Amino acid sequence: MPNLRLALAQTDPRVGDIARNGDEVVRWSKRAVDAGARLVAFPEMALTGYPVEDLALRTSFVEASRAALVEVAQRLAAEGLGEVPVVLGYLGRKPQTSAPQNCAAVLYRGEVTGRFAKHFLPNYGVFDEFRYFVPGDQLPVLRLDGVDVALAICEDIWQEGGRVAAAGQAGAGLLLVVNGSPYERNKDDQRLELVRRRAAEAGCTLAYLNMVGGQDELVFDGDSLVVDAAGQVLARGPQFEESLLVLDLELPAASSELPDGAVLADGLRLVRTELGGEPAAAPAAPLTAEIAPRLDDEAEVYAALVTGTRAYVRKNGFKSVLIGLSGGIDSALVAAIAVDAVGAENVHCVSMPSRYSSQHSRDDAAELAHRTGLNFRTVSIAPMFDAYMDSLGLTGLAEENLQSRLRGTLLMAISNQEGHIVLAPGNKSELAVGYSTLYGDSVGAFGPIKDVYKSLIFRLAKWRNELAEQRGETPPIPENTILKPPSAELRPDQVDTDSLPDYDLLDTVLDLYIEGDLGRDAIVAKGFEAAVVDRVVRLVDTAEYKRRQYPPGPKISPKGFGRDRRLPITNAWRRG
Repeated sequence: MPNLRLALAQTDPRVGDIARNGDEVVRWSKRAVDAGARLVAFPEMALTGYPVEDLALRTSFVEASRAALVEVAQRLAAEGLGEVPVVLGYLGRKPQTSAPQNCAAVLYRGEVTGRFAKHFLPNYGVFDEFRYFVPGDQLPVLRLDGVDVALAICEDIWQEGGRVAAAGQAGAGLLLVVNGSPYERNKDDQRLELVRRRAAEAGCTLAYLNMVGGQDELVFDGDSLVVDAAGQVLARGPQFEESLLVLDLELPAASSELPDGAVLADGLRLVRTELGGEPAAAPAAPLTAEIAPRLDDEAEVYAALVTGTRAYVRKNGFKSVLIGLSGGIDSALVAAIAVDAVGAENVHCVSMPSRYSSQHSRDDAAELAHRTGLNFRTVSIAPMFDAYMDSLGLTGLAEENLQSRLRGTLLMAISNQEGHIVLAPGNKSELAVGYSTLYGDSVGAFGPIKDVYKSLIFRLAKWRNELAEQRGETPPIPENTILKPPSAELRPDQVDTDSLPDYDLLDTVLDLYIEGDLGRDAIVAKGFEAAVVDRVVRLVDTAEYKRRQYPPGPKISPKGFGRDRRLPITNAWRRG
């Protein structure tokens, strides 16, 4: 059978930075050609970044993308790379119209030799592509070195039929799919099962290329895959890392005689592009790509949080971050994530004790700073708090929340003065039930653990310390921070369980209600105490206005607040 050396460039594009993304296409293409590749592919909309959201509705942006596509093709040829076809995702438009499309193109010998648009447009979860794009109606097939390669974009293989079925009808030897598939916990297993199933349905080898990096709330984990028609994994990219997968594939010789324009599954029209090249025999020493090891659950989630935080800080032009370090588990984990994301020298933390702050919490904050080497200072809020109390005479919850709001004001003042971006320490459990203070601990531009339940916070902290021990390093988070009962320390002897159920119970109910979309009665039917469920559901429903005002953070679950779970603030429905 003919041999085709394929290169999958698992890259991290930046939304809107078309010039920089074009440079990266040229750079990675050179690496691929130097490795002997005969076909190179880049992720979905790699030229513009993904998702572009309402930028797709700006004619100037669409036209800039289309012009850059031509320029990149010319640059590849000018740099001696034009003899190797490059499949590149970009933002295009439907011919003879102004309707935007999620497209990919084939660049070859200095020209754009073929263009096609995504057929299936996702309209669920974080996706609303029906808002922006019109679907494509072609099955593009490249004939290269005696092999037929069918092309598809992301959702095209997540739905039944479509380009998968059409590729089988067209007799393709390889189905190449370019993706911008966001990370969720356990999605790597779901992808592998999907890719294996689609390869079997198409009756050919399937190459699944995914991007990496972060874009606002979304994190892209790479995890690119190549499987044969029998489901055997031939290559697998690393998670959360840019990489180039290059491998030799033995593929069946092109034999289909279906004419251009033949109508296939879902009404897709066959469009062939002849790129030439003689069928190549397998080299004496075929190139085998790596099968990167999988990360375990805590390692995977932690990597997603670091990737998302680093991307948000760096891609928005910030050099340093600022965190209110209380000595509690949440701010400790956020600090550890920040150190791993941008380096200890770029992390600034402030301890802001009040009269209710325990000595052990102050000590734990200072100890974490010592262990990690981050920048640390202490600014007491006691004088400011006393001044407010003398003027207002607040009591109860208003007195407690004042402390949090004073800390938020301090953080924003330092941020304005010194130019750091503030990271908010709220976790998903607290945000779900409204256990956070607006304009206080919700202050910040990004929330690294916004989508992480409290019970998982503890597991991640333990995992990060264990990783440090395995590396022979000092664990970043003091043991006392992990072991002590969680507390906001806004009144004497306060602990979180004064106001909330135990976190293991709370998180289980929250997962059923938020991720599972189960109503109150369905959750009670699973054996949970009705009074507990009623209380949790009420707290979640009445805190929607708070969550709307919380900053973005990395999405790791199927139902992150904001992008996925969208409920009305004004809402009288109270049975879940």
